[in-house]
Amino acid sequence: MKRICSAATVFLLAGCGVQSSEVADGGEAPTGVAPGMTLYLVDAHEQLRPELRQTGHLGSISDALALLLSVPSGSDLHTEIAPTPVTRVSVTPTTGVLQLSVPLTIHDVTPLGIDQIVCTALGVHVQAGGDRHTKVQVRFVQPTPESDPARTCPLITAR
Repeated sequence: MKRICSAATVFLLAGCGVQSSEVADGGEAPTGVAPGMTLYLVDAHEQLRPELRQTGHLGSISDALALLLSVPSGSDLHTEIAPTPVTRVSVTPTTGVLQLSVPLTIHDVTPLGIDQIVCTALGVHVQAGGDRHTKVQVRFVQPTPESDPARTCPLITAR
């Protein structure tokens, strides 16, 4: 019996022929656990400011954008996006670009409002472990050249 246990121990310690390998870098770990979603709003100096909304979870990009589109005006931080009763945003990830279909026309947002949408989407994407080099394309309900550019957030910089 001792001989069988010794042989089994040697076999197990030999690793069954599996070769050792180098340590592989998996990149930055996703945070996943979050107290809420970060929305990008506009302050009194017309600057984008992140604001954490306590939702108890990170949520999806669509969730965060629906929350952004329903932000009431009249606080220290405001939005440059016109009120809309429809807050559903479709997100289509492609290679290196998140395509957002928003329920807005170009006349419903200012350039800073577009930055709010882009930064909010990228903020959730990066916080969930996505690549911070990803760009965002905002597609409006009516065709416009403003839907063509792949944008980045001026506050989320590549490391």
